[in-house]
Amino acid sequence: MLPLVVLRRFDCVLKPTKQTVLERFAKVGDKHHGEALDGILNQVSGQRFHNHSPLTFERLLGDPDNVHLHLQSYINGFSENVQRIFDYFAFGDEIKRLHDHNILFLVVRKFCEVDLHPDSVDNIEMGLLFEDLIRRFNEQANETAGDHFTPREVIQLMVNLLFMHDDELLTKPKTVRTILDPTCGTGGMLSEARNYLRKHQLGAQLYVHGQDFNKRSYAVAASDLLMRSDPKDSETSDIKFGDTLVDDQFFGKRFDYFLANPPFGVDWKRQQKEVVREHEKLGFDGRFGAGTPRVNDGALLFLQHMLSKMEPVDAKAGKDGSRLAIVFNGSPLFTGGAGSGESDIRKWVIENDWLEAIVAMPEQMFYNTGIGTYIWVVSNRKEARRKGKIQLVDARERWQPLRRSLGDKRREFSGKHIEDIVREYGTLQASGTCKVFDNEDFGYRRLTIERPLRLRFQITLPGKERFLDACPSLLDDLQAIDAAIGRGASLDWNHIWARAQAVLGELGSKWRALQAKAFRDAFTEIDPAAQPVILKQTGKLIEHEPNAALRDFENVPLKVDVAEYFMREVQPHVPDGWVDRDKTKVGYEINFNRHFYKFIPPRPLAEIDADLKKAEADILRLLSEVTAEARGQ
Repeated sequence: MLPLVVLRRFDCVLKPTKQTVLERFAKVGDKHHGEALDGILNQVSGQRFHNHSPLTFERLLGDPDNVHLHLQSYINGFSENVQRIFDYFAFGDEIKRLHDHNILFLVVRKFCEVDLHPDSVDNIEMGLLFEDLIRRFNEQANETAGDHFTPREVIQLMVNLLFMHDDELLTKPKTVRTILDPTCGTGGMLSEARNYLRKHQLGAQLYVHGQDFNKRSYAVAASDLLMRSDPKDSETSDIKFGDTLVDDQFFGKRFDYFLANPPFGVDWKRQQKEVVREHEKLGFDGRFGAGTPRVNDGALLFLQHMLSKMEPVDAKAGKDGSRLAIVFNGSPLFTGGAGSGESDIRKWVIENDWLEAIVAMPEQMFYNTGIGTYIWVVSNRKEARRKGKIQLVDARERWQPLRRSLGDKRREFSGKHIEDIVREYGTLQASGTCKVFDNEDFGYRRLTIERPLRLRFQITLPGKERFLDACPSLLDDLQAIDAAIGRGASLDWNHIWARAQAVLGELGSKWRALQAKAFRDAFTEIDPAAQPVILKQTGKLIEHEPNAALRDFENVPLKVDVAEYFMREVQPHVPDGWVDRDKTKVGYEINFNRHFYKFIPPRPLAEIDADLKKAEADILRLLSEVTAEARGQ
């Protein structure tokens, strides 16, 4: 259905200039080929493509028995850019399949009855048509949640948030701006961005760029761009095919704006080897310097990809920086503790003061997943009032029900909802659904709380067997230590080991570290009543060996003094504990629910009790009625 819709759209768009193109082709077709011929005939058609076949959809019906051959011939008459699109549709196989089932002619005849000319079906309606077909296709193919297009009203909200501060930039004379969607799907976000500038008459020329690795989605986006774009900007707007994570089709390029709805909750095992290699080899000279998330969700990789392509802020060079809006599920907000890939990426973004705001959207907004989603707005050119701040907007209760569910999508934004969200975003005023925080409010230090190892020592026969099994050559040394120390129990390992070393010194024996460890493992066990084991002593400064089994962790907000926190919250409970500062890590997480939690007090007990008594009375009444009926029978 998708390629046939595209083909019919092309046919309708080219109809007014069809005869002129055929006449021109008759004159130059033998002299020019390939790109040279396409350039000449595209100019005649007034589009970025043409068709020099004498066939049209209507003429295909003239020979029902050979419609499959004529349809392929008709496609071969298109310019090379359109033929590449139909290669990605794998439409030749579809033609054969339809012909083998004797329904190709019937399908083509039905399409001839549909007028898809832009005068009858504008670009917005055409985009909705594409989306509906793709939604149905993805449902049948059981695509992974979040791995395809975004509802139109969600895109409208994202575009409004993306451009809302830039009226002045976008109305400058001869302004040219670029936008990239690295997971463009069918190109809906790029189309809506252009519609926004056209609707608000901002005057700027917006060149759109996209990339996608789904062949059908790419083919739709590429064909849609051909029909929407001016023939003159063939070199300034383009859709590329390829896997963004391992095949960056826009390497070395920078953009003013970004929009994306990357696959969320989708693993990146297939790309893992190359992504990790780029992270380790290139660091911040590549795209993934901040870190790599766990392999079961690669959404944050796409954020890093876009950030690597931001324009710098440089007034002298005429660079105004970049802004982006991206859709995530809840995982990138808080998944991963301090030191994890996810936390390090959040830390990098927030400490660079790029995260401007996060908008929480209602559940059941997407076609194939009902989970909650979030729009992140990220920029390297924040307004002065937003510097060092992050805004959270809770729009989870702003929705209206769809008249008819579309897959998992049961809710949508109205125009009023979008206006209210954008207005609240712009005012930056705290309210019940909007909160403004300092960047540091989302950061914390993960402290490692250690407690000393305490060992009870005693030489026993089973212990001697274990030690000699590991170190049979040390029998004489062990016998000497046994004679000097005896078989009594001791709660001071430090004293015991000092005596053992003295015995070894007298014997002229020197144990390796592994032999000393085998000795301690064979004859000691943990005892809370024992003295702490000394790891190192420098003068009066004593450092104890930690007991890994008693190790604990504390997350301390960045704005809280660590020493005060330790004295207040930790030391009263573990007086012998200490903080291993070498293991302290800084992490960042954004727990959206915590900041917008509303406590609902439970009902009074008397009210609950009254309801229970009423229910009990109703049950007894029903039982008595049943009993009375049974007696009557």
